[in-house]
Amino acid sequence: MRKIFCIITLCITVVTVMPLIAQEEDSSSKNPYYYVNVPIERIYPHRKGYVVSYRKGVTGLAQAYLPVEWFVSGIGNGGKGDILLLGPGTAWPYLTVFYKDGAFSHVRLYVRKERTHESWGSIPLTVNLDDRFEDVEDLKLEF
Repeated sequence: MRKIFCIITLCITVVTVMPLIAQEEDSSSKNPYYYVNVPIERIYPHRKGYVVSYRKGVTGLAQAYLPVEWFVSGIGNGGKGDILLLGPGTAWPYLTVFYKDGAFSHVRLYVRKERTHESWGSIPLTVNLDDRFEDVEDLKLEF
């Protein structure tokens, strides 16, 4: 009886452990994309795009300048950005930056639909930020 118990235990152990040992990491199944989520402090619409203010460290703020061309869909356009509207509720706006093989791929803005929400701001017409939106090819976040 003891011999049968040892054989059964050994078989169960082999059946349980072998699949774990036999698994190999397939490099072709690795996803080349990864992303970074950043809560938005405030987003400012501008005629050339969006200025996104976000936290840098504990006390600092940083700005990202996202050209409007990134958010225009269609053939031949930038296609580097999406805007997704958050409905009413407690969800706070955030920015998701996608990277492919370590290089910037595209960005998604999750913003509140209500323009009266405290996360929306405005830029005075006298402020000229046009140069910040010219020749922007990628997005580098500061931390």
